[in-house]
Amino acid sequence: MNYFVILGASDPVGHVLNVPKLITDFLGIKGVWLWSAHVGNLILAGILTLGLLWYAASKIATGPASHGNERFLTKNVFASMIEVICLYLRDKVVEPLLHERTNRFMPFLWTIFFFILINNLLGLIPITDTFHVVDHAAGSHLLSGLFGATATQNLWVTGALSLVAAIVINGAGLKELGVGGYVKHLTAGTDWYLWPIMIPIEILGTVIKPVALALRLFANMTAGHILVAVLFMFAGMGLELVNKGGVGTVLGGGITVVSAIAAIAIYFLELFVAFLQAFVFMFLTTVFISQLSHHHDHEHDDAQGHEHAPAH
Repeated sequence: MNYFVILGASDPVGHVLNVPKLITDFLGIKGVWLWSAHVGNLILAGILTLGLLWYAASKIATGPASHGNERFLTKNVFASMIEVICLYLRDKVVEPLLHERTNRFMPFLWTIFFFILINNLLGLIPITDTFHVVDHAAGSHLLSGLFGATATQNLWVTGALSLVAAIVINGAGLKELGVGGYVKHLTAGTDWYLWPIMIPIEILGTVIKPVALALRLFANMTAGHILVAVLFMFAGMGLELVNKGGVGTVLGGGITVVSAIAAIAIYFLELFVAFLQAFVFMFLTTVFISQLSHHHDHEHDDAQGHEHAPAH
């Protein structure tokens, strides 16, 4: 019973915070975290991303000609699911925005989607809490900090992902538009006397876009996990009332049951959010790439032409 009370600790924020494992002085800087739960989860997510997608690709790949038409079929259930997701993202989400550049960016966009998704899903597994229970039972701190918590709940992690996205977005824009076209984009197509206003706004927009990506992923993953932790905290309080007996048994039992049911419901919602936030990050990255393209300029010009056509 005490282990359940540990899982429902009175501080719900503690369930989502990063846990250090190895702290030392590094290059004259004191208290550097060389290893933490988030580091472990990031490495684990990277290994799972490579391993699972490599396995799926081997099952999706076309077989030998001796198999006839059967060589084009993906018979593995997991590989079929990955194939459907990849085809949907490419054909329905990315291609309408990037057109002929789709295949060039799909490896990056698929990777960032699945890497964030696996990190989000790992965060739904109570690894840190399980390690705390095991260490509490063993009277040691052997496991705490090795893995666990949600790495995409760490603002440094989401910031690094957004920085990579920003480099790709602006690098793609420079390659597509050239230096002159990229600078012209900063004027937003306005007359020269508005440039002192528009250029700083466009530069701020270039910075704000990746910042928004980082904050959105960080906030959504943090809020949902804290909500689940709060419900488990209520369940733990209910168990403490049950231990006291008397009226507390009935009251505590009711609180525990209601909190547990609510936590399960929120967990299903968190599962949906894990997929949704990975998709949103990838989709917005695609949108930002498409905005720095000739297609975007043509569409913008066409839209203006249609808008002013009745007047002409």
